[in-house]
Amino acid sequence: MDLLSTLTDKGLRGEAPTREEALAVLATTDDDLMDVVAAAGKVRRRWFGRRVKLNYLVNLKSGLCPEDCSYCSQRLGSKAEILKYTWLKPDAAAEAAKAGVAGGAKRVCLVASGRGPTDRDIDRVTDTMAAIREADPEVELCVCLGLLSDNQAERLKAAGADAYNHNLNTSEATYGDITTTHTYADRVDTVQKAHGAGLSACSGLIAGMGESDEDLVDVVFALRELGSDSVPVNFLIPFEGTPLAQEWHLSPQRCLRILAMVRFVNPDTEVRIAGGRELHLRTLQPLGLHIANSIFLGDYLTSEGQAGHADLDMIRDAGFEVEGAGEATLPRHRSDVAAASSCGTSESACGSGGGCGPCGGHSSAVAAASSASPTEPHADQVKLRQRGAGTELAPNA
Repeated sequence: MDLLSTLTDKGLRGEAPTREEALAVLATTDDDLMDVVAAAGKVRRRWFGRRVKLNYLVNLKSGLCPEDCSYCSQRLGSKAEILKYTWLKPDAAAEAAKAGVAGGAKRVCLVASGRGPTDRDIDRVTDTMAAIREADPEVELCVCLGLLSDNQAERLKAAGADAYNHNLNTSEATYGDITTTHTYADRVDTVQKAHGAGLSACSGLIAGMGESDEDLVDVVFALRELGSDSVPVNFLIPFEGTPLAQEWHLSPQRCLRILAMVRFVNPDTEVRIAGGRELHLRTLQPLGLHIANSIFLGDYLTSEGQAGHADLDMIRDAGFEVEGAGEATLPRHRSDVAAASSCGTSESACGSGGGCGPCGGHSSAVAAASSASPTEPHADQVKLRQRGAGTELAPNA
């Protein structure tokens, strides 16, 4: 296909495709799927070789969130029977992080539900980071606490945080359909604060919420333009008890096309297969490794993931290797830019945003997605996390 040759050549040079070319990737047929994966794989290997970066989530505070993000099991009004607990003590969080690092994770992601942190919350996270670093000084630490106030990003940076996560999730045009308690602009502001403080920007999307191909392309180009170093690609987990519980629009093939489009638009950026990997890619997960260079190890915030040893077996069997603690994730030219911005004087804007559609508020988007190989609901396959952080049971890592 001329399209794939063009995309490969551009990706090998670190250039982005046009919007039309990105849309064309999403419109390819299943007959072309392996060619799409192979082309994206060439770009992935150009910048990241055969390395796979492992990330590990620690849910510091679960549930009890006042925000109404329709995709989230921790949202206001959620009936999902998830674990609910307030802040973990630093030693408990450090113990959970230790399990992930022992399993091969290079980065630990510290996440807490809520609109945003208080200054006391920043103190808690600072103490937690210190406890984790005491056990492993080299581990990368990414923090995700919601909307940041002035000077909070600087405090996190000074305390040793390497990155801040705040996802765009969907296009600006559809953001208001999924959340009413904050705006797309609020999220952009938070990532700008994090970037300005010298934190690496980790910002991605959620696919499968009823969005159109145009929405997906819009959000992925926004992430490139806003300078995200790491792009987590989440596939909606339709939790029972949330407004999007019946949104099952993804097939494994659709997921691979989305990942490929993200890779072509962000050729030299860390692309991470995040939540919903096991549920939607299913037996095609190994093909995702040929496109993305990063995954989460083990469980997620409120749902169970694949067993940690199965993740490691999958990586090895697919011919890849786990990225070591001493290896730089990003290519040299991107690492140098990230280091230069650590002074906090960068003028480039990083952004993060929303989702796509509360109850009854996104019928047109759902209709647009109805042709995207919808799958039958697999609600029985959504396994709620009942182990690890916040429990007495050993974590999955």
